[in-house]
Order: sequence, then structure tokens, then C-alpha cells
Amino acid sequence: MRARSLWEPRLADGVGHSAERLMQAMSEDILEGRLSSGDRLPAHRDLAWRLGIGVGTVTKAYAMLERQGLTRSVKGRGTFAAAGAARSGPLIDLSINTPPAMIGDRLLARTLMTIARKIDAAHLNLYAPPAGHEEHRRLLTRWLETFSLAVDPRQIVPTAGAQQAISLAFDLACGRDGVILTERLTYPGAVALARHKGYRLRGVELDEEGMTPDSLAATLDEETSVPRRAVYVTPTLHNPTTATMGGTRRRAIVEVCRQRNVVIIEDGVYAMAINAELPALAALSPDHVIHVSSLSKTLSPGLRIGVLTLPSAMKEQAEMALRALSMAPSPLSMWVMEDWLVNGTVASIRQAIGLEARRRSALAASLLGGDTGRFHPAAFHVWLPMPRGKAEQFAATASALGIVVTAPDSVTVDPRDDATGIRLCLGGPSPDDLKKALVTLADLIVSMAPTSPPSCSRIPHR
Repeated sequence: MRARSLWEPRLADGVGHSAERLMQAMSEDILEGRLSSGDRLPAHRDLAWRLGIGVGTVTKAYAMLERQGLTRSVKGRGTFAAAGAARSGPLIDLSINTPPAMIGDRLLARTLMTIARKIDAAHLNLYAPPAGHEEHRRLLTRWLETFSLAVDPRQIVPTAGAQQAISLAFDLACGRDGVILTERLTYPGAVALARHKGYRLRGVELDEEGMTPDSLAATLDEETSVPRRAVYVTPTLHNPTTATMGGTRRRAIVEVCRQRNVVIIEDGVYAMAINAELPALAALSPDHVIHVSSLSKTLSPGLRIGVLTLPSAMKEQAEMALRALSMAPSPLSMWVMEDWLVNGTVASIRQAIGLEARRRSALAASLLGGDTGRFHPAAFHVWLPMPRGKAEQFAATASALGIVVTAPDSVTVDPRDDATGIRLCLGGPSPDDLKKALVTLADLIVSMAPTSPPSCSRIPHR
């Protein structure tokens, strides 16, 4: 005689179909440890009788749980919780957005041999000036020119990565007594930075082209009593939704801020990935825009070089802040960058990364289904819009299956915002691990799909 299951039958709260509510209740109890790996689940007929639902409904719920890897069925014995087995083995991390690895040992060894013959020891024996070495600023000017942003070297501040650049930009444009307006779904690093340093964020609606001018204008006008206001926006390959502004939208956003004398912080770290005639916001309004760029996001995460381009009026304020902070990138990283710019390596790496990004994006679209979310051939990530509850369940189940995804709360400005989703970062894993993870997540998407799936053609609104 089979042992009786100790699980107390229930349906999750909500208005969905009984099979979905049963599946959700069981998955919650498995993931939260109330059901351990190997625990027996109730027999189909017994569970149907105790909940007052059909046997077919129980069968459907059990099938969804098995596709998620949370249960396993043994012929002649029954169905058992299996989360523990799903967690075995190394994790596949799809939560960190990096370009695909295109720098090999030979290239690095050859580069180090070259720069060893021309290293200036003074850069290691002395502290860098507050705004960085002049030759480094000129070098970064050349880098910005490769994606059509012409600036004066005196307007540039080198930093050790984009996150430092964004932090300094927030301080300069807003400070803790002001408010930062950004897309209501935005870069997790900016959300984490604001929460850590106590900046107040306000979410602005977005659509297929990103931040909408009407919503931005209305939100700015609601914040007129705040001493300082700033707008943080990602116009190219928005993180997390991949939205990219056209030229008309860019000019409209700039005009809204120019009319209200509000500084824009433009996150341009992905601008180099798109070979299009799309002007940077900093090119449209140099006196109102702080521009952020980074080699970490475009060439290699280990190349910790960020670039902050400032309006002329902010130069003195920035130098005062920099005297109290140490933000200069490693001289070794700058020498590597100089060598690669001179010998054409930068262009070769960019081309290789672009090809690999397109390949990975196409793989994700083919395995997950092109109508499940937003895919862009130049992006290192894809966006799967979902209601908060479903997104949290998706992330928890993926973790139980050994796959780490970006937590939905990390991309939302307002923690109460129900319309969020899942960001899947494609650049970090090996090709084999990426395909393995996407196949697993494709099954998870199918198992969690409602009877009438919602359209993903638009960014979800509140």
C-alpha cells in the first residue's frame, strides 16, 4: 500500500484556472522548502476529490510541474517533489549583462608584450590628476569618435567603469535632495545605486522606443517643487527592454528637458552596438546632457574603463568632487586600450562581438519563440514581459532548475509596479550552457503559459 502524502492540498489565491492555481501552490511549497525533494505528492483522484476539481485538472497541473523540473513521476509508485535534484550541478548565470568573450590568451599576451616596451612608469609612481591624465582623456575622445560623438578632451572624466560614472553623474546632476526620473523599467545597476545612496527615483512610462516625451513632461511638471531634477535615460538598446529611440524621439526628449532646464544623464554604453545614424543626446544638446560610456560593456568586462562626458558648466563642480574621490581607471587598462585603438584590434573585437550577439539573439528567439518577448540582434539580453507574480515564480523556478535570471524587482523603479518581467542575459555563458539554459526556460515558458497568452508586442504598462 502506498504511503499517504503529507502535503496539505490547496489552491493558490487568484482568479486563474484551477490547474494553474494548483500548480502555483505546489511550486511555491516545493521552492520554499515545505515540500522536500523525494516527498510524495497526492494521487490524482484523491487530490481531485479533496479539492473538488476534476482529475484532468490535477493531471494538467502535475504535467506543468514536471516540465518545470519540480516533480518527477515514477511508474507504479507515484509523483514526487524533485527540486533538490533540479538544483544539482553548476548554475548557469543569465543575470549579468556582459558582451560575449572575444579576447583570447594569444591576443592578450601579444598586447602585454607590446605595451611593456612603452610603459610610462610615472603613471604608476604618481597619483593621477583629479580629472585623469590628459593623454588618457585624448585617447577616450578618439574612442567616442568611433560612434560619432565629438567632444573636447577637457569635458571628459575617465572612471573605473560605467557604474562609477553613473554615480558621479547622479551626484552632479541631482544629489540626494533631488529626484531622478527614469524609465519605470530601467538598468538594475542604476536602481541598486539609487537605493544604496538614497536617491529618489520616479518612473516614466515607456513604449517600443523607450521613454515617452508626454509622460516625461507630465512627470517633470509634477516635481516642480523639488530643488533639483535630473533625467536618466538609455536611448539605445534600453536595459532591460532593448527599446531604441528613433531620431524624432531623441529630439523630443531633449526638447522636453531643455524647456525645463533639466539635466539629462544619457546612458550610452550600448550605442556602439548599433551602426545607425542615431545621434547621441549629448550631440543634440551638449549643454544639457551628461553622457556615460564604457569599454566594460562594449569590449570586455575586465577592461574597467568608464567615460563621463560633461557639459562645460559642470567641469569645476566635477573636479571638486573628484578631489574627494578616486575614480581613475587602471593605467594598464588605458595602455591596453591605446594599443588596440592604434592597431585596429578594437574594430575587430567589435565586429566579432556583433556577430556573436546576433547569433545568440537568434538562438534565443528560435528556442523561446519570437512572440514571447523583445529580441534585438545587437543586444546582449532579451526581455520577457510578465506580471510581477508570474515573473517572481519564473525566477524562483529557474533557480531551482539551476539557472539564475535577473530578479524582476531589480529592474522596477516602483516596487509596487505589477508590470515587470524577466531579463535574460545572453553574453556570459558558454554557447553550450546558453543553449541548455534556453531549452530549459522554453519548457518553463510553455508550462506557465495561460490559456490565452497576452500579446508581447508592446511594453507592459501599469
